[in-house]
Amino acid sequence: MGLFKWFYRVVFLSITLLAILAGYLYHAITVPTGLTADKVFEVHAGDTAHSLGYELTKKGFIDNPYLTRVVAKLHPDWVPKVGQYAIKPKMNLLDMMALFDSGQSIFYSITLLEGKTTRDFLLAMKASGNITMTLLDASNEEIAQKTGLDVLHPEGQFFANTYRYHDGDTDVSILKHAHALLNQTLTDLWKNKAPDLPYKSPYEALIMASIIEKETGAAFERPLISQVFISRLKKGMRLQTDPTVIYGLGDSFKGNLTRKGLQDSSPYNTYRFYGLPPTPIANVGRGAIEAALNPEDTQALYFVAKGDGTHAFSNTLKEHNRAVRKYQFKRREDYRSTPVITK
Repeated sequence: MGLFKWFYRVVFLSITLLAILAGYLYHAITVPTGLTADKVFEVHAGDTAHSLGYELTKKGFIDNPYLTRVVAKLHPDWVPKVGQYAIKPKMNLLDMMALFDSGQSIFYSITLLEGKTTRDFLLAMKASGNITMTLLDASNEEIAQKTGLDVLHPEGQFFANTYRYHDGDTDVSILKHAHALLNQTLTDLWKNKAPDLPYKSPYEALIMASIIEKETGAAFERPLISQVFISRLKKGMRLQTDPTVIYGLGDSFKGNLTRKGLQDSSPYNTYRFYGLPPTPIANVGRGAIEAALNPEDTQALYFVAKGDGTHAFSNTLKEHNRAVRKYQFKRREDYRSTPVITK
């Protein structure tokens, strides 16, 4: 009986110790972090339960680095995903380990604005400080190739919008998303376009949308400006729009469009050449595409900036010249004033 008595005591003691250990472990892995505000924790490539345990302890999120191994043993399929994670005050170790396994890392956002060039988009992404830049020194052809475009020139191929991304995502991945959204939007709007438009393809409508975007200060004017340019195309008039000329001048444009600039031989010079320029001149949002495909009914052929972000529209050249004198005191004589009808 003495042997059995000792055996039972050992079993009882073992069970008691295990129960105490289990209680400690349960408390240790379920106790909240004690943080008073959200903190960012980063999981790096190659991190394991062991390395994460020491890092979490170092930051004061847990008391014992070995606790992460315990949790990992309880979940054999647990695998940490690389990324930055928001650790909240009420989280415990189980919550944190589940978060690392889920891959639901912190999203950042960047707004790519309407009327900006692809180069502008790249500079905005660089300024964010946490996007991996691979295209800053790339040529147009390289950008088109790396982002999977079916055209050689990337201008206008990326939808102006706000995009979410993870820390370290590449400029290529964001632009691919922007291009997919552009294609989807353009395809959807093309299906419901107005009749008798002078576009042979959605791409030509996109070119027009980019001109409308650059010419418009007030969103409500987009459909009006659209109809002005559509009417000019139908009448065989030159578009004569400054933004296309400026785009064609590139880095040589210094802020003022001169007579020399207006004589430039670039195919974007709509003062010299008829029809649409060869590519879009900027990236656009939904509003400009809608305007290009659904213009507002107007007989106007001319418009001039009033100085408050809106324009004065005129049906005749005589009316337009009066508006130019009224609103452009320091005007250039050829400021969008004399589109020429083909003979």
